[in-house]
Amino acid sequence: MEELELTSNQVLDQNSLPKMEQPSNSSKKPTVSIFGLFSAADKFDHFLMFLGLVGSCAHGAVFPVFFVLFGHLIDSLGHVGSDPHQMSSRVSKYSLDLVYLGIGVFVAGWIGVASWMQTGERQTARLRLKYLQSVLRKDMNFFDMEARDSNILFHISSDAILVQDAIGDKTGHAVRYLSQFFIGFVFGFKSVWQLTLLTLAVVPLMAVAGGAYTIIMSTLSEKGEAAYAEAGKVADEAISQIRTIYSFVGEEKAIEEYSKSLKKALKLGKKSGVAKGVGIGSTYGLLFCAWSMLLWYSSILVRRGDTNGAKAFTVIINAIFSGFALGQAAPNIAAISKGRAAAASIMSMIETESSPSKNLEDGIVMPKVSGQIEFREVCFSYPSRSNMVFENLSFSISAGKTFAVVGPSGSGKSTVISMVQRFYEPTSGKILLDGHDLKTLELKWLREQMGLVSQEPALFATTIADNILFGKEDASMDQIYEAAKAANVHSFVLQLPDGYHTQVGEGGTQLSGGQKQRLAIARAVLRNPKILLLDEATSALDAESEFTVQQALEKIMANRTTIVVAHRLSTIRDVDTIIVLKNGEVVESGSHLELISKGGEYASMASLQVSEHVTDASSIHSGTAGKSSFQELTSSQNQEVTTRELKSNDENLSPSNFSPTPSIWELVKLNAPEWPYAVLGSVGAMMAGMEAPLFALGITHMLTAFYSPDISQMKKEVHLVALIFLGAAVVTVPIYILQHYFYTLMGERLITRVRLSMFSAILCNEIGWFDLDENSTGSLTSTLAADATLVRSTLADRLSTMVQNVSLTVTAFVIGFSLCWRVSAVIIACFPLLIGAAITEQLFLKGFGGDYRSYTRANAVAREAIANIRTVASFGAEERIAHQFASELNKPNKQVLLQGHISGIGYGASQFFSLCAYALGIWYASVVISHHESDFDNVMKSFMVLVMTSFAIAETVALTPDFLKGSQALESVFSILHRKTAMDPDDPTSKVITDIKGDVELRHVSFKYPARPDTIIFEDLNLKVSAGKSLAVVGQSGSGKSTVIALILRFYEPISGTVLIDGYDVKTLNLKSLRRKIGLVQQEPALFSTTIYENIKYGNENASEIEVMKAAKAANAHGFISRMHEGYHTHVGDRGLQLSGGQKQRIAIARAILKDPSILLLDEATSALDTASEKVVQEALDKLMEGRTTVLVAHRLSTVRDADSIAVLQHGRVVEIGSHNQLIGKPCGVYKQLVSLQQEKSLSFQ
Repeated sequence: MEELELTSNQVLDQNSLPKMEQPSNSSKKPTVSIFGLFSAADKFDHFLMFLGLVGSCAHGAVFPVFFVLFGHLIDSLGHVGSDPHQMSSRVSKYSLDLVYLGIGVFVAGWIGVASWMQTGERQTARLRLKYLQSVLRKDMNFFDMEARDSNILFHISSDAILVQDAIGDKTGHAVRYLSQFFIGFVFGFKSVWQLTLLTLAVVPLMAVAGGAYTIIMSTLSEKGEAAYAEAGKVADEAISQIRTIYSFVGEEKAIEEYSKSLKKALKLGKKSGVAKGVGIGSTYGLLFCAWSMLLWYSSILVRRGDTNGAKAFTVIINAIFSGFALGQAAPNIAAISKGRAAAASIMSMIETESSPSKNLEDGIVMPKVSGQIEFREVCFSYPSRSNMVFENLSFSISAGKTFAVVGPSGSGKSTVISMVQRFYEPTSGKILLDGHDLKTLELKWLREQMGLVSQEPALFATTIADNILFGKEDASMDQIYEAAKAANVHSFVLQLPDGYHTQVGEGGTQLSGGQKQRLAIARAVLRNPKILLLDEATSALDAESEFTVQQALEKIMANRTTIVVAHRLSTIRDVDTIIVLKNGEVVESGSHLELISKGGEYASMASLQVSEHVTDASSIHSGTAGKSSFQELTSSQNQEVTTRELKSNDENLSPSNFSPTPSIWELVKLNAPEWPYAVLGSVGAMMAGMEAPLFALGITHMLTAFYSPDISQMKKEVHLVALIFLGAAVVTVPIYILQHYFYTLMGERLITRVRLSMFSAILCNEIGWFDLDENSTGSLTSTLAADATLVRSTLADRLSTMVQNVSLTVTAFVIGFSLCWRVSAVIIACFPLLIGAAITEQLFLKGFGGDYRSYTRANAVAREAIANIRTVASFGAEERIAHQFASELNKPNKQVLLQGHISGIGYGASQFFSLCAYALGIWYASVVISHHESDFDNVMKSFMVLVMTSFAIAETVALTPDFLKGSQALESVFSILHRKTAMDPDDPTSKVITDIKGDVELRHVSFKYPARPDTIIFEDLNLKVSAGKSLAVVGQSGSGKSTVIALILRFYEPISGTVLIDGYDVKTLNLKSLRRKIGLVQQEPALFSTTIYENIKYGNENASEIEVMKAAKAANAHGFISRMHEGYHTHVGDRGLQLSGGQKQRIAIARAILKDPSILLLDEATSALDTASEKVVQEALDKLMEGRTTVLVAHRLSTVRDADSIAVLQHGRVVEIGSHNQLIGKPCGVYKQLVSLQQEKSLSFQ
């Protein structure tokens, strides 16, 4: 099996792509042509498809030939009275012919299955890869306007599976069944044309009934899937933003939204139960009517001597089975149509270029880059918004110079960086690099000249080393170390148990904000770019780290063109040129000193920041310790914390995840309210089960009547059976409605209860549980969707089939053994062969393709790349992602060759053995008849009834894998339902608090994260803040500042020690009532995919519209919201992507303000705001803080100066605590050194 190679010929030639057929009805999806479906095939695939066609056609011809031979066998048995010896000889001959036919079907089945499986996997892998490559080539307009992450992933996963299904299994099935249909009717017309013609007239009626049923069920299924998809979206958003959900006590709201979506699916499920009953009942009812008419007409032809009984019987069966073959071809043809529609979605992405084109390889490659950049009369607006961002924006950046862009939040600062990277094209005007329009330059080469550090760093779920390698893929480990040292991240990485091989988690969740930012800087440093783009590159760093990293950045900025976007003006005072953006225009431009002297916008912004530091300037400079003394102080404390003393307390991190294997009875109990429905459904299932053997008995009774020498007796028997069949047709519909409606109702209620119970149980678990890899968002949402469905199938769907088939089996055994126990015993002895053949036939119908879970890792690679598309594009990692994706695709592809041959051999062998079993059964029947141990009538009835029973038993046995899957799903489901959370939010023994003063204390707290049990965060930490007072927590990035907030919210439990609120251990307090009194604003604000209004109102669901607007005004958000086209009803997009960082932060602050908490937790609450916005918001927060206990986490020490007390964290302990003035007065204090690092730059603004 060849591997997917990323060569130039991998990219689809636009001219070779199939053109999509646009149907006249605009409501229909476009499709590719049938030949276009196979456009990804190479020469070897064409050879495989040729073999597959030959095998499938030969396979389809087997059944018509079998029925001809079977007719000869029956006719030989029917004429036993003439010459028993001749009868035995003829039966032996035709039985041997069946064995030869079995050898033929073995070869045909093997070749057909193996060839189609292999080519289906090969072609679809190429399409998946080309699709992802195409997506990664799209410009940002596409991601802003046309695409959602979930839609793209749907095409890669679900649509690709449909295409693979169509190319592989379904095409093979369709060819086989169409072959059987045509050859069967050719044989039928040649044998008894009158019966064949009549059958041909009857079959369409059954086909219409089956088709109508399929269409109705398909429509209801699609609607049900859409309702479940809506529920899945609610679950995905809630789990991925679980900290926000918990901090705002939003569990019940999330559960309510989830429940609403499930109720829609439940209503549709009830309708599908009725539709299924009517559809199946009508199909079988028409079958009874058809057989009644056909057998009656056959008796006329037999009496006239136009044919014999066996020939008439086998012609009817052959014609009906050939008609069924056409019916079985229909869903396969429908699947091919679905595959064509799915392929159209994939092909349209591959063949459609972005506008403007984003061809990575087209354009000029300059031999040398100086780095001069010019914006010339640039106008621009985002495609998702109507307002202009830039109007005639013009400025130039000299080569090798440093250029800063400042301005209010939302003024377009980050847009400048996006346009330099050519994420967007100007509406008008030009952007030039060394005099060349960026549009004329090769895009891949252009981005290779740039290094980006963005405001919200995007990391990938891989190791630290691999994340840094995005900067330069072929870098050595020594180069990685140097880049990490330059970004001040090397020492922290070495302290981790796995060092540079440490997994950072989904989105870098295992790291602090500052650690993530430093890794992003290391990634850019490794790139060694000609042009450096810094979008708030040091915003998440503490003072010491910022000082070190800023020095590193200044080194790599030397002799490079650098564009800096900044809110903190102290970071840009030494740049060559600064421009101030406002309302899409440059209002000021010049150096720091020039702009200060003008007294304009920049000077106003600078004065706001300087004012925060002026009061402390003298104290800082009166006794500032040298840098060397600071290093001496910190190095003396930089000792690795031992873990031995805490090992014994590891069990306190989380409760044991062990849970006993759940029994089916637990599921039965869960489904207890629906068992009355199960009883009614079982009555219908048992009656439906009895119909099949009685039907076989009826048609065999009529067959033996054809060989009766008494014509009047034959006529009487035929009329009786025909009337019985008509009566059965009448009762069949209500029987199947009874069975399927009540079992479907039982199943739908069960799946609703299971999903809702699971979702509720998930939202009861502590945060540490979500940190574990096995409990990632993707894993949990998959369990909610797939495993819950499997549980429903295990109990409701499979129970219905089992009851029906047990009823059928018991009825058939009673009939068979009462008529001829000898033949019955032989047929039962052949059951393993017949059952095996029937099971593999069912597998054939389902398809032998690879498990979709084989592509889980490949889909995860695609999901992560698309979610972080700006980082992927900026670092030119498209090819790297494609290689990784191809590598993951090769794993299932390598398995398919062996799997294809095993499946083909298994299927062919099963069909061979089934024909051998038929041959043995008929041969033994001839022996029994020739020895006068039974007669033709009883032998044939026993044979036919038990052969038909083997199919039902096979269907029941075939459910075993489903039961095994269901058992595994049951473990997954009940492991969630049974898990006892370490922090029960509804603990009935806990104290519910309605009001609190706000005393907060962390007493002798030791802590480590459950996901990183080898890393100690706190050791004997002591902190205290009195009610109504404010405590600021400062320290290096990664020192545990945000962990203090997490412990107060009781996101985690300490290993030892106590967290106290008003003197009460938080473990004794009702968790929800506690969190209702605490307000949180996080460093990276989490918004929900809804409107701005709903996001703010999340702080208080009972708030009025006036209160929402008031909160927005207090957070300085009302102004920018009002300027938006839809105002407060503006949708913020997935994860708030339609808003800038500052806008998201202000909405998060408004949400906290609306909550009106007793304790306020601010984790870098104003870090993303510009100076003017920060001042206004800080004033709002100051008002909000009045009379409330406040814990602030900050890197920017100017924001904590007025706190009542400040605690400095270092290496798991508080090394200093006191007021700002007290800490500044310590000659060699850590806090004083932190402040001085920031002060050195801030003082220059005076």
